[in-house]
Amino acid sequence: MTLGVEDRLDITDLLALHGHLVDNDEMDRLDELFTDDIVYEASNLGHGELRGLAAFRDMARARAGTPGAPVGHHVTNIVLTEAGEGRVHARSKGIGVGVDGECGSVTYEDVIVRGERGWRISRRKITLHFSPAAAPGTEEADS
Repeated sequence: MTLGVEDRLDITDLLALHGHLVDNDEMDRLDELFTDDIVYEASNLGHGELRGLAAFRDMARARAGTPGAPVGHHVTNIVLTEAGEGRVHARSKGIGVGVDGECGSVTYEDVIVRGERGWRISRRKITLHFSPAAAPGTEEADS
């Protein structure tokens, strides 16, 4: 499969849609983003591995409005890699902005599949970054 420009644009739009839906509390539209059997790995955030769209929806609704929950989700640095017929791996960075202006950084690692309804995320692993990565050759990196 050759990932064409139109597919790349569709997938980039798909990844950007996450922030719009979650930040606007449009949880009833998450089927535009995820497959029904989404596997959402959020152990690094304390949520474990969620299976299914309903489980993700429940977690997102419960998290909204809690202290420390982002009020703005922004995606950037999208890298797409073909992974076979109708399948793409995507790696992107996310910036979450809290109500107090505090920001956090995550990495999203997604498996995106093409189905009857177009491209959807079937697996997402989210990793929150608690501190800067140590530069190679520094004491922190060598330990």
